[in-house]
Amino acid sequence: MFPDRHARSFLDAAVLSRLAAVPLFARMPMVGSVSGRHPSPYRGSSVEFAEYRKYVPGDDLRRLDWRAYGRSDRFYVKEFEADTNLRCCLVIDTSGSMNFGSTGITKIEYARRLGGALGYLALLQGDAIGISCVADGIARKIPPRRNPAHLTTVFDILEQAKPQNETQLAPVLHELAETIRQRALIIILSDLFVEPELLRGCFQHLRFRKHDVAAFHLLDPQELSFTFRRPMRFIDMEGGPAVFAEPNEIADRYHKVLEDYLAQIKQIMLESAMDYHRVTIDEDYEKVLMRFLVGRTRAKGGR
Repeated sequence: MFPDRHARSFLDAAVLSRLAAVPLFARMPMVGSVSGRHPSPYRGSSVEFAEYRKYVPGDDLRRLDWRAYGRSDRFYVKEFEADTNLRCCLVIDTSGSMNFGSTGITKIEYARRLGGALGYLALLQGDAIGISCVADGIARKIPPRRNPAHLTTVFDILEQAKPQNETQLAPVLHELAETIRQRALIIILSDLFVEPELLRGCFQHLRFRKHDVAAFHLLDPQELSFTFRRPMRFIDMEGGPAVFAEPNEIADRYHKVLEDYLAQIKQIMLESAMDYHRVTIDEDYEKVLMRFLVGRTRAKGGR
């Protein structure tokens, strides 16, 4: 279906084939340009009945309900839910910390696999796909388009993304909330190394703009376990000073801070109605995506 002929290390045809059996649904009404499979805030043509309303001159006579007329001697028109396509915007964190990985794969490589698969699935079902690579600003950005050839450009940007510079995710998300003007499914792929309270504001800003927001929180197993056994020199991959420390002396404090951080993130995600997925990058990404897709299938129809 797609013209891309390049071999992409982050794409697996067998995985894509299995994932394509489950549609990617929006959790809330979308405003698209063509008919699709997602709910719309407007009435239109669909098989799903919405409500009756009184006939007004100019209404399509084919939508009159003659049974309702027979019962009430008044003309009523049937209204149906409209279905449309969506705009899917991938937001890829390309700050320096995304270059970390202790299990043979880095966070940015894992993000490529998730983003590449989601982009393919969105375009496969007729939706528009766009991408923004962000670090201390928006490094690269292309708006969503439905053209199959456009997917090659999305894959090129994913392939060329190089983690560097510090994280300024919160102000960048505020900027995207304003510049992505039409309702969209915004999928964030990041390690979220940001103060939780800063994230609260930008997530609520995105939701205020009526975007459907999902976040894949990518963490390395070593960041969670902190199983270092000898004195280590810890390097800030985003340009901060290096720290030499004895892991046994700081492990308890590290786990306490980490536990508090993860609890705050989870609470903020719940309060902001985010579709939140915490992922360790040693997990099978196919299973992660399948949980994501199935969860959205169950939530389909929220309006």
